Amino acid sequence: MSVAFFLMFISSCKKDTPASLQTDTMTDIDGNVYKTVRIGDQWWMAQNLKVSRYRNGDSILQVSEINYALDSATWNHLDSGAYCIIDNTTETSQNYHGQMFGYLYNWFTVNDARNIAPEGWHVPSDVEWITLEETLGMNPSESNKVNWRGTNEGNKLKIDGGSKGWNTSSDIYAIWGTNDSGFTALGGGCCMYNGVWGNPATFATGFWWTSSPEKDKAFYRYLDYNEAKVFRYYGQKTYGFSVRLVKD
Repeated sequence: MSVAFFLMFISSCKKDTPASLQTDTMTDIDGNVYKTVRIGDQWWMAQNLKVSRYRNGDSILQVSEINYALDSATWNHLDSGAYCIIDNTTETSQNYHGQMFGYLYNWFTVNDARNIAPEGWHVPSDVEWITLEETLGMNPSESNKVNWRGTNEGNKLKIDGGSKGWNTSSDIYAIWGTNDSGFTALGGGCCMYNGVWGNPATFATGFWWTSSPEKDKAFYRYLDYNEAKVFRYYGQKTYGFSVRLVKD
């Protein structure tokens, strides 16, 4: 098989949300409408959250950019809920007002009793993420470990590469999103604990909070454009990560 034919073959196999999946929508308090998808026995958001208010209507603090950089002096001293928007500098930015990647929230927002999720939804726990991963084929003997785990579950979560949300992997024969799950994960980057944008940023990495604390930190998930597995670890609560919700 020629290289050219093989590249054409794998390109034809890439897909967005598979037509066979059961899908629906969910609306947040700001009126944003999100796609949702059933994966096993769970209903997940198929887009990142971009809500600016808690369920009771209280505003979540937005930390803005100063000269194309996040106001880190404000961000890294917070011990309460806040969000920021990466690549939000001009109206031509791909993520202007969070339209592509959503918002990045610190963990204090996730843990706030006022609830970032609309009625009937919640931020998934670490155990609920493990359920998702095992539904996609991760061996239970690996799912409770930290660092990179599994085989190709990350690929099943990610939308395909290129302009749709991820850089093209250097290993084009093995690492490219298939989105078999319909989760449609995007490389939305992150905000570091000290209020600095992650490097590499968008299209290369994606991070999602769980609601589960681990001592003075909290569990999260990480996907990478050049890795087919799923990374599980715990990080500082002042990180800014994406959020997905799961149905009650």
